[in-house]
Parts: sequence; C-alpha cells; structure tokens
Amino acid sequence: MQKLISILFVAILLATSSVFAQKKTEVIKIKTSAQCEMCKTRIETAMAYEKGIVSSDLSLVDKVLTVTYKPNKTTPDKIRKALNAVGYDADDTQADPKAYAALSPCCKKPDDPDHISH
Repeated sequence: MQKLISILFVAILLATSSVFAQKKTEVIKIKTSAQCEMCKTRIETAMAYEKGIVSSDLSLVDKVLTVTYKPNKTTPDKIRKALNAVGYDADDTQADPKAYAALSPCCKKPDDPDHISH
C-alpha cells in the first residue's frame, strides 16, 4: 500500500511539474517607431495573433512595446520580425517597406514627408 501511495505521489508530482514548465513566460521590451493610438491598436492586435505571445502593451509615452511570451513557442527575433511586418521598426530592425508605406500618415515617422500629426 505504501508503495502505491509513493508511486501515486511521484506521478502527481511529475504531472504538475510539467504543467508548470509549460506555463513559463518571459518578458521583452522593444523600442518601436509607433506614433499614435492607431499604432497602438494595430501593434497590439497583430501581436495577439502571433504564436506564443501571451500579452502585449505599447506605451506611447516612451514608444516601448512590452511583450509577455512563451519561449518554447517564439523568440525575441520572431517578435521583432512580426512587428516589422506590420510596418514598424523594432529595436534595431527596420520596418518592412511595403507595410510601412501602407500605414496611415499619422503612423509614419515624424521625419517622413508623408507624416501628418493628429
């Protein structure tokens, strides 16, 4: 009987440890070229569809995107590339030119001649 209880205890311990290991997340902060609320909505919506991303929040004050993600599902480089694909710079990586060109004038960089402030 004691052997059975020991085996059951070990089985439960292994099962719960694997569940907790799968829930491990990390946080990354990425400097973006975002300009306005439209940018915030576009970026956060795009991040919601990316595999492995748990949550994202763009601070327009400092233009930093905070992303909580599962490292076993995605990487910081993949997250930056996803941000580039939406039309925004991500740290040292540049926005995809076609995606950037499709942004609204208010979402373009201030030094862009097509930029229009709100």
